[in-house]
Amino acid sequence: MSAKQKDLKTWFRSGAPWIWMNAGAVTIAVLMTLGLLSLIAVRGLGHFWPADVIEAEYRVPGQESRLIAGEVVEAEQVPRARLAASGLPVEAVGGEFMTRELLKVGNREIYGADFTWLIGEWLSNQQKPDGLVVLERREWGNFYGYPLALKENGQVVAEGAAIMPELLKRIERTNELIERLAILERGDIGHINHGLERLRLERRSLELKGRLDAAVEADLQARRAEWDIRYQALESQLTELHRELSRDSMTMRTTDGREQEIQVAKIVRAFQPNAMSLPAKLGHYFVKLWEFVSDEPREANTEGGVFPAIFGTVLMTLIMAVIVTPFGVVAAVYLREYAKQGWLTRVIRIAVNNLAGVPAIVYGVFGLGFFVYVLGGSIDRLFFPEALPAPTFGTPGLMWASVTLAILTLPVVIVATEEGLARIPRMIREGSLALGATKSETLWRVVIPMASPAMMTGLILAVARAAGEVAPLMLVGVVKLAPSLPLNGNYPYLHLDQKIMHLGFHIYDVGFQSPNVEAARPLVYATALLLVLVIALLNLSAVYIRNHLREKYKALDH
Repeated sequence: MSAKQKDLKTWFRSGAPWIWMNAGAVTIAVLMTLGLLSLIAVRGLGHFWPADVIEAEYRVPGQESRLIAGEVVEAEQVPRARLAASGLPVEAVGGEFMTRELLKVGNREIYGADFTWLIGEWLSNQQKPDGLVVLERREWGNFYGYPLALKENGQVVAEGAAIMPELLKRIERTNELIERLAILERGDIGHINHGLERLRLERRSLELKGRLDAAVEADLQARRAEWDIRYQALESQLTELHRELSRDSMTMRTTDGREQEIQVAKIVRAFQPNAMSLPAKLGHYFVKLWEFVSDEPREANTEGGVFPAIFGTVLMTLIMAVIVTPFGVVAAVYLREYAKQGWLTRVIRIAVNNLAGVPAIVYGVFGLGFFVYVLGGSIDRLFFPEALPAPTFGTPGLMWASVTLAILTLPVVIVATEEGLARIPRMIREGSLALGATKSETLWRVVIPMASPAMMTGLILAVARAAGEVAPLMLVGVVKLAPSLPLNGNYPYLHLDQKIMHLGFHIYDVGFQSPNVEAARPLVYATALLLVLVIALLNLSAVYIRNHLREKYKALDH
């Protein structure tokens, strides 16, 4: 054996190759993760940038040319033969590939679709006119065109260059009116409707108990009359707000010469992207980004924000953590500290480990069958008979979604807590007992505090899995659209029976159920990035608490 072979053999025996191999695997995994997050961030966050709008002449061979305007969303090289097979009149001569561009042309009520594919070689005289205006609307998507006149109650109040400054003022006014309308409808009127519903349930409960006499009926009618008086006082405000919202309108002309009348109340914002400076575009970008995380969805979840989904995800995860932590800790303490370590305990541990591998959808079916139909139906019959046949807890909602996730993540917390209890030296327990402490005092004042970092590790793993689950939630409480938050000012304030939105389900719905696929695609990336950030924030909070506990009880380990 040569010296080089001996050195190579010694090098392998030292374990250095495996260290380098592990380091390389970790590096590849980190780079892949960063690459994936970067891809999601670029494609998602780029959606909010106010892109320039082109105006061009589009001439299909053998047809009349037409003017078209829109944002270039995507461009790709397509084989000429493939375009010819689709029926397009491409020439037989020329290059092998042609450019195909996806344009967001908006004006859905006129063109029938927001996006269209065009052949790049057939676009000519491309320009970016400064006067082209983009109207972001509450429904029907964007509108691209030129403003002709701004009207108030049918009378023209601005034309030409005076339209845009006046339009921006009136959009700001209508946005304030819409905010007041939302507060009125969901706040004051929502509170009145909640009070009327509780009054109806109270009457039905008294009727079922046989306590509904003339005096009680008169009292209920008097209380209902008070609610009606309060509603009538608000109804006039509601009518006035709707009248104010319908006051302003504007006439727009598309690039190809068509005119369209648009209510200013339906416009979220108006801007001229081709004339905007870089600071103006940055300001617009951050406004849109803030709207995404703070507003409600609209346009079949393809526009607006995702705040209800963020709120639902965080609230459900916190309730799940409150439920799973005590159950997981108690089960682990019993298995490690009290149960006799025999074959039965080993079987239970094997069962717990196997539960961690059960598909999530199975937990969803179990939650729907047991928690919703059996347990929820029993709760309705025992505590809410006046609401029947309408279910209260006998239907999917926040409570059952949280409990289902708690059952799903329970094995993770049990295993992590058991590992933490097993690592505590026996001499610490014996020292506590020698000083006169009882077994329970030793457990709750010494052992469990020292094992708390391991418990937090289990909770971190549980939060990471629960916050990203989608399949079981589709069965036990998460819906496509639930703009009303389950936490509000109406008694009992936290409405555990209410359905919620969830970021994971929102990604599925926008990506696979949206009727407007092209508009939904960038929001899938943006929502996915937001879900990762929410999970990371929850995990970092738990990691901070774990590290604090670890430092606090570090001295006891030595």
